[in-house]
Amino acid sequence: MSNNTHYFHFTLGPVQGFVSQARRTRDFWAGSFILSWLAAVAIQAVKHQKGEIQFPNADDNYMGWLTGKGEKGTEPKQGSIPNRFKSLVAAVDPKTFEPEQVAAAVQEAWQALATEVWAQDLGLGSDTPANTIWEQQIANFWDMSWVITADKSDSAALDKRKNWRSYTPPKEPGVKCAMMEGWQELSGEPSPNRADMNKFWNSVRANGRYGMKSDLAENEALCAIAFVKRRFSRHFAKLQHSMKQGWQLKGWEVPSAVPSVTYMAAVHWLEATLNNADSHILQNFHDAAAELTGMEYGEWATNIHCLERLPNAKDFKRLRSLDGNVFFSNMLENKNIFADQVQAKRVQIALSAISKSAKSDPVSPFYAILLMDGDSLGSHMSDLGKQGQITNGLAKFTKGVPPIIEKHNGFLIYAGGDDVLAILPLEDAIPCATELRSHYMGCFDRKQIPTTLSGAIEFVHIKTPLTKVLKDAHHLLDEVAKDGRGRDALAIRVWKPGGLQIEWAQPWEIALNPQTDKTYLEEIADSFQNIKDDKEQFSSKFFYKIRERFNLLNPDAKTGEDSILQSEAALSLMAMEYLNSGKSDLKTMDQASDRIRPLMIQCRPVTRDKDETDNKKWKRSKRLEADGALLVRFLSQKGVER
Repeated sequence: MSNNTHYFHFTLGPVQGFVSQARRTRDFWAGSFILSWLAAVAIQAVKHQKGEIQFPNADDNYMGWLTGKGEKGTEPKQGSIPNRFKSLVAAVDPKTFEPEQVAAAVQEAWQALATEVWAQDLGLGSDTPANTIWEQQIANFWDMSWVITADKSDSAALDKRKNWRSYTPPKEPGVKCAMMEGWQELSGEPSPNRADMNKFWNSVRANGRYGMKSDLAENEALCAIAFVKRRFSRHFAKLQHSMKQGWQLKGWEVPSAVPSVTYMAAVHWLEATLNNADSHILQNFHDAAAELTGMEYGEWATNIHCLERLPNAKDFKRLRSLDGNVFFSNMLENKNIFADQVQAKRVQIALSAISKSAKSDPVSPFYAILLMDGDSLGSHMSDLGKQGQITNGLAKFTKGVPPIIEKHNGFLIYAGGDDVLAILPLEDAIPCATELRSHYMGCFDRKQIPTTLSGAIEFVHIKTPLTKVLKDAHHLLDEVAKDGRGRDALAIRVWKPGGLQIEWAQPWEIALNPQTDKTYLEEIADSFQNIKDDKEQFSSKFFYKIRERFNLLNPDAKTGEDSILQSEAALSLMAMEYLNSGKSDLKTMDQASDRIRPLMIQCRPVTRDKDETDNKKWKRSKRLEADGALLVRFLSQKGVER
């Protein structure tokens, strides 16, 4: 190793501005994929200058596909490379290393991808307003920062460099994009004249390009960046570009079908329906729904684990591939989604017949977004002796994430480094988070690297704007699970059309039952559903009153006085309330207290002390928060009011 070795740090953004601004789950996935792909381009540009990448441990197969040398059948479907990395330039005078080449390669690859999308989908003349807008936006979106330092231990060098400047997107005229805030849509109309805008966008929708009608909704106007996100997967396999550095950039087949939020919410209802409903009734529903949707099967390539394992999976492949909106009666009534309301009514009737035939519970209108991130790895990365162990541990973790997400019927958006982002059915989100944490903890020697994994779960109603919740997920993880509960914690929020309804968070050690490896929330919710002699273990009446009772028990927020009752006395009071709720199958206070105790524990917030191994010494709030109980009720009813 040369004594003149220097260290190159590079970052690419805006991350949240690109990934989180999404109208569909496919936009969400596309933003993450493209960002990771461009990070891989940056890594390749460093390697081409004989730089040695120290972090992250980029997957060899992924890097092989970047240059067209990947192993067939192993095409990457998700991003797996973080947008930030450190490169070691070995045996090269740092004066000969050109960081500008890395930034230029990223912009060149992005331009090549955009050009492919333009040529395949738009192909308008260079003198059109759309072309002018396209070129300006594609050229001015990305913000890149880098630094070269001689100090190997200066891991904060890039952060210092970024503090010198701030990224501000250009102010643009005209009507703004429906997906990317602040960017002008491509028609170039100066005011929101729907007729003139529709003339442009209807011509794009009608141009006959593969999947365009399903990819571009009526009255949906996009900027160049959003259009690339929406359509790149249709053309990525055609991408071939000779980079100025002297290497070949190639694309590969990627999913063009990412499960919609409505489809993900309906997964387990669909599983139960296909298992139990009469086959003729199922066929009638399919025929009516297929006519309504124009015989488009947007979920054809959506492979959800529990649906693929069904005995009749092949028989009902077309039904399983229908637009997720057709499984919801209120969506069928929406004229903006289904203009042919006469046919939509026929589908509603067929949908009702399915539910009666299958004797299934109502379809839940909720799905889950899962975001997880490692704790305290940054501080350990500053220790040069630990960097190799961390890199290997993260590579092991990343490799194990996809099968865990698949097992729990989810779709993986991103897994790279210590970050995971996925969408799942409501029922699978907490078990999936639990297994991911267990997998993460097993990837490190925790005596050497005592890292943990925090998680955030957003349970989201299908009518809630996706962009809003995607932004909130990072706030929930960083400020509630990590800062609020002291890391190694799980935080959950429930979003209904009216806004945020429930927030709960606890350290994993409080949330998990060590004997079952399930959260107490799940176990209590299961008991709520366990009916014996027509007696539910927890009644709706009990939950409706719990917030009122907690308010009486809690200390006065203004005076800071202690709680009216100590924890055991409060437990006894709630046990009595439970016995009087009219649903309990128990007779004694001791029995009721034993059943109520786990719920009360989950309703009293605990803040983890990372320096204290005995969790009994962690800070326990004097307040009882009803959201823990309300979350149990939500989970037991799957968000469906009964």
